Amino acid sequence: MSKQDWRQAASGAVVPIVIIAFWQASAMLGWINPQVLPSPFAVVHKWIEYLLPLTAYDPAAQSWLSWALSGELLGDTFSSMYRVIVGFAIGAGLALPLGLLMGSSQRMYAWFNPLMQVLRPIPPIAYIPLAILWFGLGNAPAVFLIALGAFFPVLVNTIAGVRQVDGIYIRAARNLGVSQRTMFVRVMLPAAVPYILSGVRIGIGTAFIVVIVSEMIAVNNGLGFRILEAREYFWSDKIIAGMISIGLLGLIIDVGMNKLNNHLLRWHRGLEN
Repeated sequence: MSKQDWRQAASGAVVPIVIIAFWQASAMLGWINPQVLPSPFAVVHKWIEYLLPLTAYDPAAQSWLSWALSGELLGDTFSSMYRVIVGFAIGAGLALPLGLLMGSSQRMYAWFNPLMQVLRPIPPIAYIPLAILWFGLGNAPAVFLIALGAFFPVLVNTIAGVRQVDGIYIRAARNLGVSQRTMFVRVMLPAAVPYILSGVRIGIGTAFIVVIVSEMIAVNNGLGFRILEAREYFWSDKIIAGMISIGLLGLIIDVGMNKLNNHLLRWHRGLEN
């Protein structure tokens, strides 16, 4: 990391540190009910418990690595990420080719756009009863809801990217006598990549929101399920620990996507500069 990256990270940490300090001071002074809002120290303690294995290490039963990775937090994180990856892959895998077709063909756009505009405002949560009716309980309804959540951001951004290609690129390619296929592959698709990657970034964020909701209803593991379980027993510290885990995981995903976008769009920024 460069000095500028460290400065940006330090600047971004100021507000969270102030909030946590005020929160801890309020808890120590008795201004808040610890059962309703436990102190940051209590939340960190519960988060560590959530991370660590539940049983003592037994060399005869399992390897040290398997034991070290057997904590609830790691297991729930793996379950949630598995659903996000599978659901997003299905949703984006369907949205990308459809968006490319709708963006490049006026006829395809006329056929599919009315249906997409009717379905797009319906939140994935509204499909929960149907998802359970169609797929039962388990991973299938959760993956279905996540795919729905990821589908429309990728679709809309892909259509916008293809339809808003600068006309000068298209005219220049036509003057060179390129075929329609070459026009699409070498001109329209690369010019639409920034829009597509923005849709992918939004779609992953939406998929992560949907997975938490779906896990509270349709499955018996995952970060969303664990937060709901903690609510049943009024474990406020574990609820907040789960929420912080979700936030940190979302931050890691967003930072990774941002770095991927910067890497893939180096040519685009180079042309702009």
